[in-house]
Amino acid sequence: MKFTSKLASVSALALIVSATTVFAQGALVGTEALDDRIDDIQTDVADEFAESDDELRRGSNQYAQGWTGSLSASLSATSGNTDTGDAAIGARFRYGNGPWNHTFGLGYEYGQSNDIVDEENAFVVYDANRYINDSFYVFGLGSLQYDKFASNKYDAFLGVGPGYRIMNTDQFSWRVQAGPGVRYTETQAGDDTTETAGIASSRMYYKFTETVFLTNDTDILHSDINTVATNDLALTFKMTDALSSRFSYRTEYNSDPIGDLEHYDNKVSAAIVFGF
Repeated sequence: MKFTSKLASVSALALIVSATTVFAQGALVGTEALDDRIDDIQTDVADEFAESDDELRRGSNQYAQGWTGSLSASLSATSGNTDTGDAAIGARFRYGNGPWNHTFGLGYEYGQSNDIVDEENAFVVYDANRYINDSFYVFGLGSLQYDKFASNKYDAFLGVGPGYRIMNTDQFSWRVQAGPGVRYTETQAGDDTTETAGIASSRMYYKFTETVFLTNDTDILHSDINTVATNDLALTFKMTDALSSRFSYRTEYNSDPIGDLEHYDNKVSAAIVFGF
């Protein structure tokens, strides 16, 4: 099990309102490297808060008409006692057209240490939703993932199915969707398989008060080769305008991992954000 703890000095209210706001005032003179590390922590925490409190969980079924989106990239390298290099790029684009919602996403991460690649993964995904009414919709999903260090080097899925918003209020929002599809996988050994598959997902948001809310995201992808499931449970507190915290427990399950890899990979995260 992995445990991650994050502590950052930044306005909690600003983080919840905007995931991209990071205060640069008061930089530590003569310690730019530490300032950069603090910035990284603040950005990670902001992303976690924004993902949990995303208004799309509980708002209107339709996106804003036309195009919206975001694009980010990072590059870092060190030399000396340890030679490392890391690069990452991520993008999300949304397009609203009447009852149709389209989402395009892509990402790539690469890392090496002392000329040895220890991380390389990429993905691209397309998700289309067509709302029939305020509660019922149909979806189409296509995704392709590449991971040099996972059980499956390539994992692609194409599927369709119905979705339903069980609840959609400011306090409680919950939607589920499931459907059949086709899955293509290729293991690290080069063995490839194309087979029928099924996917099921759940997105839940519950606001206890104006300052406390709970989220739980679940995805299950099943085919004959294996079943992959993830569950991310998070509780967020905004205790004051200057202090917030987020606690999450994420579980990833693979029914048939390769080699000595374990079935479960668990991560506990605690994010504490304060400012004055």
